[in-house]
Amino acid sequence: MSPSRLPGSRERDWENGSNASSPASVPEYTGPRLYKEPSAKSNKFIIHNALSHCCLAGKVNEPQKNRILEEIEKSKANHFLILFRDSSCQFRALYTLSGETEELSRLAGYGPRTVTPAMVEGIYKYNSDRKRFTQIPAKTMSMSVDAFTIQGHLWQGKKPTTPKKGGGTPK
Repeated sequence: MSPSRLPGSRERDWENGSNASSPASVPEYTGPRLYKEPSAKSNKFIIHNALSHCCLAGKVNEPQKNRILEEIEKSKANHFLILFRDSSCQFRALYTLSGETEELSRLAGYGPRTVTPAMVEGIYKYNSDRKRFTQIPAKTMSMSVDAFTIQGHLWQGKKPTTPKKGGGTPK
C-alpha cells in the first residue's frame, strides 16, 4: 500500500469532489470583490498617456494638458480621439466618438464642433512603448483609433483684415 493511501490521510477524493475537511467549515469570503463586470472598452488611459508624454509634454503645455485631462475625467464617454492639425501630429482638440452615429463631437480644444467620417483625412494609433503616433492605413473610425487629421481646406484660414478708416493719404 502506498503512503498516500494510508487510512486517515488528508487527500482529496477526486471522484466524489470532497475534501477530508468539510466545506461547511470554510467561512465564506466577504471581502472586496476582485472581479469587475466587463464594460465597454475605453482608451482613456491611452489618451492620458499620449497627452502627457507626446502631444502636450513639458512644463509649457501643463496648463492646457491639465484642462484637457479634467474634461476627460468629467466626460462619460468611453472613447476619445485627438485631432491633429496635420501629419506633424500637432495637438488641436479632443473629441469623443459616438458608437451609433460615427460622428465625433469636440470635447475641448480648437477645431470643428462635429466631425463626420467624410471629413477625416488620416487615422493614427498611439504606440505607448515608443511614445509616438503612427499613421494606420485605414479609412474608417473604430475603437482602435486614437487620433485623426481632417482635410486641410476644413481649417479656417486667417480672417482677412480690413484697412482702418480715417487717416487717409495727404494731398
